[in-house]
Amino acid sequence: MIRPLILFLFLTSFPVHAAVPKMDTFITQLMAKMTLEEKIGQMEQYTAEMAVTGNSIKGDYRDEIIKGRVGSILNAHGAKFTRELQKIAVENTRLKIPLIFGYDVIHGFKTIFPIPLGESSSWDLKLMEKSARLAANEAAAEGVHWTFAPMVDIARDPRWGRIAEGAGEDPWLGSRIAEARVRGFQGDVPGAQDRVLACVKHFAAYGAPIAGRDYNSVDMSERELRETYLPPYAAAINAGAATVMTSFNDIAGVPSTANEWLLTDLLRRQWKFKGFVVTDYTAVNELIQHGVAADEKQATQLAVRAGVDLEMQGGLFTKNVPALIKEHKLNRALIDKSVRRILEAKYKLGLFNDPYRFSDEQRAQPIVMARDKMEHAREVARRSIVLLKNSRSLLPLKRASTIALIGPFVDNQRDVIGNWSAAGDWKKAVSLAVGINAARAGQGKIVTAQGAELVDSKGSTDALINEAVTKAKNADVVVLALGEPEWMSGEAASRTRVRVPENQQALLRALHATGKPIVLVLFNGRPLALELENEMADAIVETWFLGTQSGHAIADVLFGDYNPAGKLTVTFPVNEGQIPIYYATKLTGRPFNAKSKYTSKYLDASNEPLFPFGWGLSYTNFTYSSVQLSRDRLRPGQKLKVSVTVTNSGARDGEETVQFYIHDLVASVSRPVKQLRSFAKIFLKKGESREVAFELSLEDLKFYNQAMKWTTEPGRFKVMAGGNSRDLKEASFTLIN
Repeated sequence: MIRPLILFLFLTSFPVHAAVPKMDTFITQLMAKMTLEEKIGQMEQYTAEMAVTGNSIKGDYRDEIIKGRVGSILNAHGAKFTRELQKIAVENTRLKIPLIFGYDVIHGFKTIFPIPLGESSSWDLKLMEKSARLAANEAAAEGVHWTFAPMVDIARDPRWGRIAEGAGEDPWLGSRIAEARVRGFQGDVPGAQDRVLACVKHFAAYGAPIAGRDYNSVDMSERELRETYLPPYAAAINAGAATVMTSFNDIAGVPSTANEWLLTDLLRRQWKFKGFVVTDYTAVNELIQHGVAADEKQATQLAVRAGVDLEMQGGLFTKNVPALIKEHKLNRALIDKSVRRILEAKYKLGLFNDPYRFSDEQRAQPIVMARDKMEHAREVARRSIVLLKNSRSLLPLKRASTIALIGPFVDNQRDVIGNWSAAGDWKKAVSLAVGINAARAGQGKIVTAQGAELVDSKGSTDALINEAVTKAKNADVVVLALGEPEWMSGEAASRTRVRVPENQQALLRALHATGKPIVLVLFNGRPLALELENEMADAIVETWFLGTQSGHAIADVLFGDYNPAGKLTVTFPVNEGQIPIYYATKLTGRPFNAKSKYTSKYLDASNEPLFPFGWGLSYTNFTYSSVQLSRDRLRPGQKLKVSVTVTNSGARDGEETVQFYIHDLVASVSRPVKQLRSFAKIFLKKGESREVAFELSLEDLKFYNQAMKWTTEPGRFKVMAGGNSRDLKEASFTLIN
């Protein structure tokens, strides 16, 4: 016999561990006791405040919790603080429904890993899954139930600062990375005590704002939306993501937060999503600024009708939903559906069984910044580094040499952990100077100079440069650490000039004039236009913002203790005039021809990027055989084996990422000139060869035809293989339907 519901509620500060009934029964019984006001309260999320002295919450928000008008708190973390907040909800409200705590655990919680764009350059799905798992492990131990990650927005415009938070420009690779990160955050079943709920964001096409300006409008064809921008969201949802966040932007004039086609028809009916939808911060309120709602009441109506379940921070649902229901402008059944989804998430987290199960200070102590986190932070950081250039094999460095370590990032700890660094303590980050000094093990000599400030400061530039030049003249090699400060990328950090700041470029020019060989170590959150740097530096090492173990990881690569194997997941332009630039462009009726003016090209620059998608050098060399196909005709039900033999033809052992692309030569709509369809990471000893293969099926060849049907069409296809999207071997076959 099932005991009355009240026996399962929490009446003291100590959790009652009696089992609750099965989910559907429990939630049905609970909702039957809820007033409309209490139901709407579950649809509201408010923010805690973060200060130097710790977390706090406004008094009026505390009162709202007591009144049952809050279902979730964001930016609350720490086992002690979340326990205090949870105690308010389960001891001072009528129905004692626990809160759910959400936080932006983007690339680590307290142990910080590389920014997602950097980590994606590892092309190591298991490693990325592990990063998410370890981040979840720390966050869950500190009272966090839910992360607002992964961000899976495809981005092809480096002016957009939030490109730092995603996996780059390719929808196929972005989908695989989205799946890996969801698995890492959530595990197999939502609710494990060492995992958190994932939130796929920002739905949808947030990474394609016009002019690369954050929060700006998005306008594209339905085919482009479905083929390029939607796949990573769908992949994350298929991987089991528990929640989805709406994007700030509109798509073709309809803001995502008010887009019923997007949130209900596509997400729930077509993709069968069962979790709940949360808005981004005050996105419901912003429907007024979008010009689709006349006032807050209409904004509320549009959002709830579209399919929003939980409102982040705006406070409009409590204010307006009761009146909208009374006026028959909203159906009460919509509210019940939203509340059930939110309560189901709390049930799956085990919060009705024990609301404090994620808020245990003793459990947190041995988990946070533990040895396994530090070891992984170093490993994933060095695997995320991309060697862009290495003229005359300047790298790896010789430990016995005299190194001039110069630049504003030499002793920098704050910027190396990047933006969206959660609860990370930058004072615990390893600087480049510390990493290099530890790695040289007392050999050789290191001289250091700041050389420049992060951004121009009047009166200091000449003196800093002169000091740096003097020290460089007495060194064998210059290691020059330049880049963007972390605040130049991320949210609300769009830039029209995606370059190293001018005062830092002045330092580069002065050092280049000394004639000393220069190893440029870049710190940045986006692709940069590196025309000057490529001309003046002998070697360029892209390190992104690598996190807590940054200095050690970079030193591992610079001294050759680790042979770099990172590959770009986003294209680097020659200059800003090429933007947006990406590898999967479509054909044009007048393709580039250097001998003909009236073809698609620039008068003042090449069409080609400086560094293409998939690019990344090694301290060894890899050669590719011709591409072999198991058949020259592919029919429905068959698979085509595509293989290539890769040889390590250099003098060191190393790892290569073998990339496979396709091109549909003739179709009813113009197709991209290349599309990634598979890759394999292989480790080869010097002189070793290995065959690498993948199976191509009809599913790999599908696209949206003129009738917007997801299908294949018969005809000729190219298959290409190589170490980047530019330098490829190819073969062809015929698809016969």
